[in-house]
Amino acid sequence: MGFSAENPPRRLARAALHATVFLLSLMPASAQSPVFPAAARPLFRDPVHDGAADPVVVWNPRAAAWWMFYTNRRANDPAIPDIAWVHGTRLGIAESRDAGATWIYRGVAAIDLPPALGASATITHWAPEIVAHAGLFHMYLTVVPGVFTDWQHPRALVHLTSPDLETWTYRSTLSLRSDRVIDACVLRLPDGRWRMWYNDERAGKAINAAESHDLFTWTDLGLVDLPSRRPGEGPKVFRFADAFWMIVDEWRGLAVYRSADAVAWTRQPGENLLARAGAGPDDASIGNHADVVVNAGRAWIFYFTHPERPVEGEPAPGAQTRRSTLHVAELVLGPEGRLACDRDASADISLLPPP
Repeated sequence: MGFSAENPPRRLARAALHATVFLLSLMPASAQSPVFPAAARPLFRDPVHDGAADPVVVWNPRAAAWWMFYTNRRANDPAIPDIAWVHGTRLGIAESRDAGATWIYRGVAAIDLPPALGASATITHWAPEIVAHAGLFHMYLTVVPGVFTDWQHPRALVHLTSPDLETWTYRSTLSLRSDRVIDACVLRLPDGRWRMWYNDERAGKAINAAESHDLFTWTDLGLVDLPSRRPGEGPKVFRFADAFWMIVDEWRGLAVYRSADAVAWTRQPGENLLARAGAGPDDASIGNHADVVVNAGRAWIFYFTHPERPVEGEPAPGAQTRRSTLHVAELVLGPEGRLACDRDASADISLLPPP
């Protein structure tokens, strides 16, 4: 991804934003009221392929902006057969300078992978996970070694690092449960260990876990003992309201699990999150593969939809049903401690830079 030198007006604007977010960070949370407009609807639509999905949102301190990395699929090319349209693309990047309310396209991530993982022209990047630690960003990326017309091909999770979120260095290919692993999520536990959750497609799309003390070397822990054995993907684990939560994409909304220790999980009863159509533009479909950002005591879920696909039943054939857009809504703790989400409510998002 190339970046041109900033002109003086842009440098001044960036300095002003730095000053604003610094002053906000000094204020107590109770005094920090939203200073930006409600989130756009839809939040973001990729201008190149129209196939944005699987977002992960991270603060970029050098740019003084929020960045969103996302899977991109070639949704607007009707000539691509079968499922080849979800292959053959690099990660897209969008940027927000108004605390998450609106996003603009930045380009694609500069990721160089070794030839053993596949030809650079056709290699596929899916479902990034990014964590910041000790001045370095770590990405765990799903890599598919080419463009395929069916799902029966290897996939791997690779570890990359970057000092600035712009240029990524390959570190390793993780040795995990099988040769078809996808959708990493990483969280630091209270005792300092790092826990990874991922999808093992060889095991019926079950959620597995791995553990690390340094983010470089991982030990596979095997199958996560979830109360239900329903297949799913895109696990996202986060801490909110004095509990650990896991959401899993079951292709009929997002299943919710709760835990006191991120080991023993209880499934939230009732309907999945984002299982019913929303009323907003491009939101009348189920919510898919999401990220959650907990910020200043509030939790925000970033998810994608296929706007032309019905909530129930098979979508009509054609390229139009392939397109996908990104959205955001607030997660709240509702009655009886249930995690809830009103996707039709105005998202008065105002993300603060992390301390």
